[in-house]
Amino acid sequence: MDNFDFIEMKIPAKAEYVGVIRLSISGIASRMGFSYEDIEDLKIAVSEAITNAVTHAYENADEGEVTLGFGVYEDRLEVMVADYGGSFSLNEVKQDIGPYKNTESVENLREGGFGLFLIDALMDKVQINNNYGVIVLMTKYLNETEVGLDDNQISTRQ
Repeated sequence: MDNFDFIEMKIPAKAEYVGVIRLSISGIASRMGFSYEDIEDLKIAVSEAITNAVTHAYENADEGEVTLGFGVYEDRLEVMVADYGGSFSLNEVKQDIGPYKNTESVENLREGGFGLFLIDALMDKVQINNNYGVIVLMTKYLNETEVGLDDNQISTRQ
């Protein structure tokens, strides 16, 4: 089991708090050494997940919470966004969560829309549990490269 620091935040399920989380994730990712582009990807993906929770989980009611968890590992950042606001243990939740597959019907996921596709494109790994509320676990690796370390050349087709 990896050692990691865990940060948990709860915000009211209101759009005006999305910016607070964008600043928080920017600070966490910057401290970890993520590049500017990766930090922007993280901010967009997390904003989408929170906006989905705010918009769909509570149907724009003026109540409800969104719980966020940040698992800070040596080589990656895991961000969990959960509506229905319950606290969670990152390790316990990860056992009941599955990967998001592009073949899944969007209609089967309450979140719906293009947000999930955007999140999937920006993050290295996305897992979703929608048994009670929705939990989106997004992983971004530090120094993720598209070329294997053992590769001896880079293809440049132009």
